[in-house]
Amino acid sequence: MPKLPGLSQRDAVCGFHPILNIPPIAYLAAMKNHKIVTCVAMSALALSFLLVGCDRQVSSKTKSSVSGDGTVKTKEKTVTQSPDGTVTKKEETKKTSPPENP
Repeated sequence: MPKLPGLSQRDAVCGFHPILNIPPIAYLAAMKNHKIVTCVAMSALALSFLLVGCDRQVSSKTKSSVSGDGTVKTKEKTVTQSPDGTVTKKEETKKTSPPENP
């Protein structure tokens, strides 16, 4: 069996594992720090979602009209208010044409 510099006979037979050569106390301490950092980051992310809040819908109106050729036109008006008091008005128009007859 070849003799490698800096390694014992057991290391040469079993293989050299640099991670296993770290003292167990230092390895466990490093893992605990990673777990703590991960838990703090996840908690901060969840808390930010809870504090932001959602927009509140103040009013909504829908108006539909059908033309002579069967086309349906729908108008939707929505007013929302964000947690900081900003009011947003949104207006959507959708047009649906009937399917072609075979």
